[in-house]
Amino acid sequence: MDPMEAIKQTYFQECEELLLAMEEGLIAIQSGEADSEVINAVFRAVHSIKGGGGAFGFENLVAFAHIFETVLDHLRSGTLAADEEVATVLLRAGDVLADHVQAARNGEILAAEHDREIKQQLETLSGKEGGCDAAGDFDGIDFKPAVIALDDLDPAAQQGWRIHFAPHAALYAKANEPALLVRELATLGETAVTSDLSRLPALDVIEPDQAYFAWDIVLKGDIARDKIEEVFEFVVGDCELDIQPLETPAPETPEGLDVETMAPQPEVAAGQPEKKEAHAAAEAAKQTIRVDLDKVDRLVNLVGELVITQAMLSQRVAECKIPRSSPIGDGLNELEHLLRELQESVMAIRTQPVKSVFQRMPRLVRELAAQTNKKVRLVVEGEGTEVDKTVIERLGEPLTHMIRNAVDHGLETPDERAAAGKPEEGTVTLSAEHRGGRIVIEVSDDGRGINRARVREKAIERELIAASAQLSDEEIDNLIFMPGFSTASQVSNISGRGVGMDVVRRNIVDLGGRITIGSAPKSGSRFSLTLPLTLAVLDGMVVAVGDQTFVLPLAHIIESLKPQPQDIRPFGHGRHLLNVRGAYVPLVQVSELMGIKGAAKPLDGVVILVESQGTGRLALVVDAILGQHQVVIKSFEGNYRHIDGIAAATILGDGRVALILDVDGLVGRCRSQLADAELQPTGT
Repeated sequence: MDPMEAIKQTYFQECEELLLAMEEGLIAIQSGEADSEVINAVFRAVHSIKGGGGAFGFENLVAFAHIFETVLDHLRSGTLAADEEVATVLLRAGDVLADHVQAARNGEILAAEHDREIKQQLETLSGKEGGCDAAGDFDGIDFKPAVIALDDLDPAAQQGWRIHFAPHAALYAKANEPALLVRELATLGETAVTSDLSRLPALDVIEPDQAYFAWDIVLKGDIARDKIEEVFEFVVGDCELDIQPLETPAPETPEGLDVETMAPQPEVAAGQPEKKEAHAAAEAAKQTIRVDLDKVDRLVNLVGELVITQAMLSQRVAECKIPRSSPIGDGLNELEHLLRELQESVMAIRTQPVKSVFQRMPRLVRELAAQTNKKVRLVVEGEGTEVDKTVIERLGEPLTHMIRNAVDHGLETPDERAAAGKPEEGTVTLSAEHRGGRIVIEVSDDGRGINRARVREKAIERELIAASAQLSDEEIDNLIFMPGFSTASQVSNISGRGVGMDVVRRNIVDLGGRITIGSAPKSGSRFSLTLPLTLAVLDGMVVAVGDQTFVLPLAHIIESLKPQPQDIRPFGHGRHLLNVRGAYVPLVQVSELMGIKGAAKPLDGVVILVESQGTGRLALVVDAILGQHQVVIKSFEGNYRHIDGIAAATILGDGRVALILDVDGLVGRCRSQLADAELQPTGT
């Protein structure tokens, strides 16, 4: 790969992180949390995107980011108030900046009309202020002029740096602003700025596209050199920059020029050493390295193979009848413990917060609200919940469809909500949490709920079900996942084509998860996605059924028991229920589900009580429990095809392949069979 192309890809990866940080800060500003730290974080994100874009010649991106950056600078200097109108413009500007980044990534250029309106709004907010006047002074920045003699300073206060900064013409051509760089320096400590006009020629020979001004800056305080270099990192090749310790003798100040000072930002102001130390500690804690994901995947696979090898060793030791209390057994126990820690550590490298996906949704909601003329508020909860990166990468499309469905179909118009006694602004809630060894992501709204009569009518109209079909509420709700289904009266940019929710279910099933629906008329709907935390390793119970071996995910297992004859009751046509301490649970033989002959009957086998998120409990009959093991997941669909009731496969310690049962799928299928059995008379 071309080295410059590799650097460019790194830039776009960093842009993803910067855009997320920017979005988070802009939402905080909109929520009234516009403190200096938040505003500075947004400013730095936009400035970094602009600087990198300038290095690669993305002129349109740089030009837009410059206008955006100018408004943010007025905001952090206090010359512009962060009111609701300003926050709305900034959020829209953030969306357009993201569009510019994506266009640059795809080698495209956005049409001029795409950002014309928001540019005008930004220019109105900035009042076209800022920059430098002919005398080299900074307009729009609140410096407090004062002549400073360094000899008069307290010796203890002379710790710091002397910086000479002389921009080249290329710096301005890339829409960089020296005033903003100087302001950034002021966040590090107290600064004294001197204008250097020694390169300014006579008026009749001035070239308008050249740069003549320079500045000498004294930065006082205990500041690391690399912090100063970070401020100028995107303009290093476009300026003369000299950074020397303050103890170095100062050059003579040109006669007749003033010296200007800028007080440091509050977070690093003198007299606040505790905050400075905390700030420095936080910066050390954020240190990261970039690693190619393929390298991490190879590491994960190797750890998986180690787990299989450890299981094989344990199997061989057991076959040789070597006691676990022997030195070899002790070594194997220690190996198993270390491997588990290694596996957890490696998997932690692959995990990341769902925040990276969730933060794409506010923009989607804003656009949908504008298109549907609805007032919508998005509430995000649990965005710090961590899950495997592979799962996160495949969550974007399902969540997009679900949010779109909630806004377009779930929420009423402001007039409809007012007539129903609801606030005009509808609420969509997006949440994530760990539950039972899995991650549960929910999208809910406080809208009209699912109109089951209309859903049924549309399904019959589109010949998806027979007119005589008798369906439960749950079955009617699940019709919306059928390909080609839509309740929209006409096709729009948002919905009506019957494509969307079927994609959601297909993607979630491909991830080894399930989706369930809860809805109440006039109160709203809730869609719950239940997904595995990782697609690599799980803790499972190994069971025997006839001559076959299966694995049940431990997260689904409640208990195991031996059934008694009086606890088994017939139900419907050939079905049975098991009385578990007064609660009746469907009793199902795994051998019947899997078509295995020669398996034990319920009274001769072991019952494992399992629970599925949203669909209840099931009593599975197996021949015997062989043990509890950590197993490496091998994708079944990736190597063969999807099989209902089977989640994946694994390799056991003896080298055999065992199928991992999909408990959610089994429970759902058995519930449907029991619903059919209710319609059949007993004994027929």
